[in-house]
Amino acid sequence: MTFQIEPIGVIHSPYKEKFAVPRQPGLVPSARATLVLCGDANTPESIRGIEQFSHLWLLFLFDQNLAAGWRPTVRPPRLGGNDRIGVFASRATFRPNGIGMSAIKLIGVRQEKGQVLLDLAGVDLVDGTPVIDIKPYIPYSDSVPDAGGGFAAETPELLPVEFTPAALAQLDGEDAAYQQAVIEEVLAQDPRPAYKKAKTDDKRYGVLLFDYNVLFRFEGHKVLVEQIVASGQADLTDYT
Repeated sequence: MTFQIEPIGVIHSPYKEKFAVPRQPGLVPSARATLVLCGDANTPESIRGIEQFSHLWLLFLFDQNLAAGWRPTVRPPRLGGNDRIGVFASRATFRPNGIGMSAIKLIGVRQEKGQVLLDLAGVDLVDGTPVIDIKPYIPYSDSVPDAGGGFAAETPELLPVEFTPAALAQLDGEDAAYQQAVIEEVLAQDPRPAYKKAKTDDKRYGVLLFDYNVLFRFEGHKVLVEQIVASGQADLTDYT
């Protein structure tokens, strides 16, 4: 059997590309996003009462990966990127139906010019991700305090992040503190491929966050943000 799924909304988030998106929700608590409802779902009746819940389950499509297909086994970053396990024993983005699920904090609900918007926090979704369903997070049934976490039982280690004065000088608007917090929390997760983390790494990296190219490198066990440049204006010759 085959089924057709229509998105009920689209995410707008600071993450403009897949690289450096948090691997789980809640790891970058400062990050804000907006879910813009669309089609028949774009009506206040569809979310009536949703503000009673502090968190929501978002079901979405890994739309940027669908064309690549999937395999029965994957190599999770938490296992160093070398050991293979079954795709259904992981949260890998390359899946048979390309469906993801995240528990997200609901900040508020609003309407603008006939558009229903849900403001969210702690998102781990690329800008433009299509959402296919919303369900309320219910603590008494969805939280399992004694659950086993398998190979992902431990909270990921965070790296210290430092900014050069020149980089910080580029964040001079009213959102500067918010943008700095998100950049710091994203890079503290160490977005590099898992196999690079145990090796000396003298490469420079760039990631597109908000409307900036954030250019950084690793100095031992810390991240140094060297430059923050408006998108399209950065010289990325020396950056990966």
